[in-house]
Amino acid sequence: MAAVVLVGAQWGDEGKGKITDYLAEKADVVVRYQGGSNAGHTVMVGREEFKLHLVPSGILYPGKLCIIGNGVVLDPAVLVEELDGLASRGVDTSGLKISNRAHLILPYHKGLDAVQEEHRGEAMIGTTKRGIGPAYVDKAARTGIRVGDLLDWEEFRAKVTHNLTATNELLAKIYDRPGYDLQAVLEEYAGYARRLRPLIADSVRLVNRALQEGRKVLFEGAQGTLLDLDQGTYPFVTSSYPVAGGACIGAGVGPTRIDKVIGVVKAYTTRVGSGPFPTEITGPAGDALRQQGMEFGTTTGRPRRCGWLDTVILRHAAEVNGLTGIALTKLDVLTGLEPLRICIGYLYRGTVGEDFPASLKALEECEPVYEELPGWHEDITGARSLEDLPANCRRYIQRLEELTGVPVHLIAVGPRRDQTIVLESPF
Repeated sequence: MAAVVLVGAQWGDEGKGKITDYLAEKADVVVRYQGGSNAGHTVMVGREEFKLHLVPSGILYPGKLCIIGNGVVLDPAVLVEELDGLASRGVDTSGLKISNRAHLILPYHKGLDAVQEEHRGEAMIGTTKRGIGPAYVDKAARTGIRVGDLLDWEEFRAKVTHNLTATNELLAKIYDRPGYDLQAVLEEYAGYARRLRPLIADSVRLVNRALQEGRKVLFEGAQGTLLDLDQGTYPFVTSSYPVAGGACIGAGVGPTRIDKVIGVVKAYTTRVGSGPFPTEITGPAGDALRQQGMEFGTTTGRPRRCGWLDTVILRHAAEVNGLTGIALTKLDVLTGLEPLRICIGYLYRGTVGEDFPASLKALEECEPVYEELPGWHEDITGARSLEDLPANCRRYIQRLEELTGVPVHLIAVGPRRDQTIVLESPF
């Protein structure tokens, strides 16, 4: 038996799509356990690029069981569009199953997301306005509508009618916005019910049965540790649990089932949206790194903020996830930069510390303490072993391991599947 959780160890956008794709080839089952269509994974297959938002990356390998778990909030409009897009490119999606316990995103969730973000003004969080937060709010408030409700139309109708009445009143009285037409919503979702009915299943049973049978299961997280609702830079976080523990909740498995946790680490640091970012590089240098790394959101196209590698946040990620290994991505992007800088601590009110603060105000006051390392100028995109890398490149990797206490298992030196150095396979 092998159960591996793959998590982002920074603010998301670490290149999890490539690593998930690599591990999915070895897995029998791939499970997406949280988040919604606000997340995106980019996978390169040969010269073809696939941008996935809800469907697990394993779908690109025939014969894999791919599960959208109960911890996901599902926008059926996005899923149907994604499935049609994959089918048009010859991808077999028959292996996909959707948890009957996953919660649905409805049109009013997206409307609320947009208007609430607008009303935050300068305090806006930077949401993708895809209804993720409001859907999780309904879930926590126990007024959510689940995928399984699509199988009982009378139940679905009753729940939508109740929720829409309350939401329309909220939109009118608080935000002075028009509401949603009940019949239009019902007609739209009746079509989704017909389309998705064959894919709906008891995902908890499917995953646990696979583990009992000794099959290899990959739990695929979205976003990253610093966007976790509890462990991230709150309130500039997502509305779910991207950390490894979220896999147990979002897929319905016990923690004793998990064998390994791999943290995906970009060779530098990026984040999207608002919030403190101690190692951010601004001005022309930051713009150059953004262009060299093609740092634009998979889902939104928004430019990502770029900065130096921050091992303070990586040590935090190692602790809260229980990382057993690191998958290092985009190492090739650093080629030609001289010198390289790694943040080893934060200076806060005259004292240097190595811990990641919970207080947003304290984090905003922190100044990064850097260690400089010599860079390299050799092209590393053709490297297929550690020995193929320049000495300065190997030293950068070694220093990352020393500062985090976690060994590097995989190294990505380019976006393609074959541009991967394997030091230890998680499976």
